Amino acid sequence: MPRLNVLVTAASRRVPLVRSFRAALASAGVTGRIVATDVNPWSPAVHVADAAYRVPLSTSPAYLDEIRQVCQRERIGLVVPTIDDELPVFAAAAASFARDGIRVAVSPYETTIVCNDKAETCRHLRWHGVAAAESFLPGELPAAPRFPLFIKPRTGRGSVGAFPVRNRRELDFFAAYVPDPVVQEYLEGPEFTLDVFCAFSGEVLAVVPRERVVIRAGVIDRGRTVRDPALIELGIACARALRFAGPINVQCRLTRHGPTVFEINPRFSGGIPLTIAAGADFPRWLVELTLGRPVAPAIGAFTDGLWMTSFEEAFFLPEAASAVLQDARAAAALPVP
Repeated sequence: MPRLNVLVTAASRRVPLVRSFRAALASAGVTGRIVATDVNPWSPAVHVADAAYRVPLSTSPAYLDEIRQVCQRERIGLVVPTIDDELPVFAAAAASFARDGIRVAVSPYETTIVCNDKAETCRHLRWHGVAAAESFLPGELPAAPRFPLFIKPRTGRGSVGAFPVRNRRELDFFAAYVPDPVVQEYLEGPEFTLDVFCAFSGEVLAVVPRERVVIRAGVIDRGRTVRDPALIELGIACARALRFAGPINVQCRLTRHGPTVFEINPRFSGGIPLTIAAGADFPRWLVELTLGRPVAPAIGAFTDGLWMTSFEEAFFLPEAASAVLQDARAAAALPVP
């Protein structure tokens, strides 16, 4: 039976993703372990992984070296980055990981750089004829901008520091308050995430639109799948404008003029459990592709109108449970089992 060990980085609260990869190995007929890395021993996902390691933040010069040590120690075959900050870091190093027989589920470096800049993302899409929010840096705004507008950090995530702007006074205040802001046209209409999955060649294999009915801290709390041809076509158009590999999520609103993108994150979305439950098993497909198995396109092949309603789950751990997070540098000194 084939074996594949998977590393989920910055595991944090991504318990469903860790569990989904464990299920993916089983459904693909593969043995293996799910390993997590994080900076905090109390992050819940490290307590459901088969092994967990403490690593520095992705901004540290030592980050990749310690990730490599974990990969060697655990015989990792697939690395799954999960946060925007580390995507360019992994994309730049993906070829060197591949030489060691390790697949990194990350889009090309140029794509990660564009997508980490919300202003550049929308400009790039519009240049390629894809409907995207008109975006300005503060110094680029017209003398008489049309309100309302929307302002947020140019490189932020999780809806932190994002505000609607209704008049000049609010614009002046938030332009000074929000760090390195981008100002976008205000998009009216229901909000959707398009979960898109691409082969390592860039071919689009699936697009699953999800309406974000209730959102908490930037993550879907309640939502439903929607088989809308215009939304599906928008996801495909984004993948024509930018080359992707693995999972991405496109954030858009369905306006009266049609669906319009306001940002793209080339990684797993927080609402991926709904997409998986609807039949688009992105973790399993990543496992299959990593093993060199073919994955057929399944665009539109998911359960329409499937609702997800989320709730909090808690682990109750003794103080000693903090020891679950091994030190990557110390573990590297041990013999490989």
